Amino acid sequence: MRVSVNRKHFQFLPDSSRVIARFFMNGDVRTIHLIQRIQAMQEHNVHHMLEHTLREFANRHRNISRIFFKHCQYIEDIIEHMGIDYSQLSDERKMLIGSYLTMEYSIESAAFFNPSLIADSDQRHLDNGEKRVIFSFRATGEGHISSLVFRRGILDQHNDLRIMPIGDHVDMADVIHKRLYNKERFIKKLSEMRIPEKYFELIMQDLPEDFEYFALKKNVNRVLDEPGISGARKMALEEITWLADSFYDIQFQRDSDISERVLFPISDSESKGIEDARFVRFREDDGSEKIYATYTAYNGHTILPKLLSTEDFYTFRVMPLHGKGAQNKNLALFPQKIKGKYAMLARIDGVNNYLMYSDRNTVWNNPKIIQEPKYPWEFTQIGNCGSPIWTKEGWLIISHGVGPMRRYCLGASLFDLEDPSKEIGRLDEPLLVPREEEREGYVPNVVYSCGAMIHNDSLILPYAVSDYSSTYGVVNLEELFHALKYPN
Repeated sequence: MRVSVNRKHFQFLPDSSRVIARFFMNGDVRTIHLIQRIQAMQEHNVHHMLEHTLREFANRHRNISRIFFKHCQYIEDIIEHMGIDYSQLSDERKMLIGSYLTMEYSIESAAFFNPSLIADSDQRHLDNGEKRVIFSFRATGEGHISSLVFRRGILDQHNDLRIMPIGDHVDMADVIHKRLYNKERFIKKLSEMRIPEKYFELIMQDLPEDFEYFALKKNVNRVLDEPGISGARKMALEEITWLADSFYDIQFQRDSDISERVLFPISDSESKGIEDARFVRFREDDGSEKIYATYTAYNGHTILPKLLSTEDFYTFRVMPLHGKGAQNKNLALFPQKIKGKYAMLARIDGVNNYLMYSDRNTVWNNPKIIQEPKYPWEFTQIGNCGSPIWTKEGWLIISHGVGPMRRYCLGASLFDLEDPSKEIGRLDEPLLVPREEEREGYVPNVVYSCGAMIHNDSLILPYAVSDYSSTYGVVNLEELFHALKYPN
């Protein structure tokens, strides 16, 4: 039975003017030569060059001088190694050095897609039938590097969307590395990553049960500096550091709007992208709420499922996911515990939908298949399109299916509230199919979502259009439940 979808005439389009000032360095040797040239400049020439640079870029970034100072500080060791007393450099010379170590990057010049949607914590001062919401998007720029960005809006009583004004600047967060790591859990994750024990045994044996990031980094660098190290051993050691870099906290400035905050790749594990975040508002047993998102970190050759958490969208904690069930893309957390345990959807084999339970939200094992491709439009693979949605009728799960010509369509299923492994119903036809005008984009013939919500007895379904732009559709819940429970 085909369910009708009211596609709204609303577009989220990529905007190449949305730029960040990111760190840029062309290797130690070229950087040393650069510093030598700047050091040879007279102080008045430094002043004039810096003034010119600030006039060109200060209006494009919030506090660009702070960014220049920070980027210069990143290479303090190189400067000191050259025999230059860093503390004796003038502030203007430090800023000028930092400006040469900075580049603008357009975070969404290529695509603005794979949206996720949750209710905002603040629902004050709204008219009847309105709800304040937060969208997340996967923004992609040069080199197909993906980051995570946000928009805030209001859905009215007719499910029409009004987006709040977008801020003038785009800010990256300040990074705080996790201070301590548990040795046992760290070694388990290395094994899950299939790093041979012979490569990390010597690194780990001298570390205490709870060790600091810099202690691990020191041990790894010591081995990396050994002459004649093999390529395989070098890669394994780099991945050990890569795992440690995957734990961090980030903090945005309080004077930034949510539309100005970007979660840009920070650790080596996600150097090529933060992909397909699935946000969910999680209700704890005591009634308190916290916002989680699962996403895929990608470094160009390896993926790592990760979990981030926040309470206010200013401070985020980022952690890698562990266990045999955390081995692929498409993880999505349930919005509450089920029988005292966290629950997660996954697609560990790239083909089927799985369900997992855990006492901890970062460790996932024993995945069980709950859905396999069943209809021709999903014969290639099936997977979730965001966290399950609680309804009185059951857990509503939006899925994606891949069929002929690698066409992505969206489907829907209903599962038992007490036992989400029991399927109550499933649409035999897609809920959403790429229309003719939605077929062209970075990846043709794709509609995809990372999370929907319910508002005014309707399913609000944001979706990406061929991995280029985003929009949303509205589905009547009564019609959808009837199709799921009483198929033809």
